[in-house]
Amino acid sequence: MNEPLRSAFSEPEPPRRSRRLAPVTVMLGSLATLLPVISTVPWMPPFGLMLLLGWRLLRPDVLRVWAGAPLGLFDDLVSGQPIGSAMLLWGLSLIVLDMLDLRLVWRDFWQDWLLASGTIAFCLIGGRLIASPLGSNVDTAVGLQILSSAALYPLVARLCFALDVKGKP
Repeated sequence: MNEPLRSAFSEPEPPRRSRRLAPVTVMLGSLATLLPVISTVPWMPPFGLMLLLGWRLLRPDVLRVWAGAPLGLFDDLVSGQPIGSAMLLWGLSLIVLDMLDLRLVWRDFWQDWLLASGTIAFCLIGGRLIASPLGSNVDTAVGLQILSSAALYPLVARLCFALDVKGKP
C-alpha cells in the first residue's frame, strides 16, 4: 500500500511501541488498586490517572483526547467506582488539557506538575462527589490522596519518560 504523503514540516509519527505501551501502562496503573494494602484510610493515589496524565503531558501525540473514556471505564470496572465516573472525569480532564495545549506556547516541568496536580485534585474531588453522599466524612482522606498524588507525580512522569525513551529507535 502507498503511504500518505507527509509534509516536511509535519510532526513525526510516534513509535508504534509507545502507542501500545501508553494504554497498557495506564491499565496496569489502574490495576494497582487490587494490591492487598491494608489501611484504615484510603491514601493510595490513583496510579492509572497519574500514568494517563504522565503520558498525556509528556507526549500528547501518543494518547488521543478520547482515550480517557475507555481507560476510565477500565478504571471504573477495576476500582469499584460507579460506572461512568472516571469515564466522565478523565475524559473532561483530557479535553481541558488539550485546550490548554492549544493556548500555552510552551510548558516546563513545573507547569506540568501543577497541571497534573490540579487535574488529579479535580478527578478525586469529582469522584468523591459522585461516589459518596455529601454528609460522609471522607474529605481528609481525599486530601491525603491529593497530597500523596502530587508528591508522587514526578516519579510517575520519570517512569513515563524512561519507557518512552526506551521505545525510540
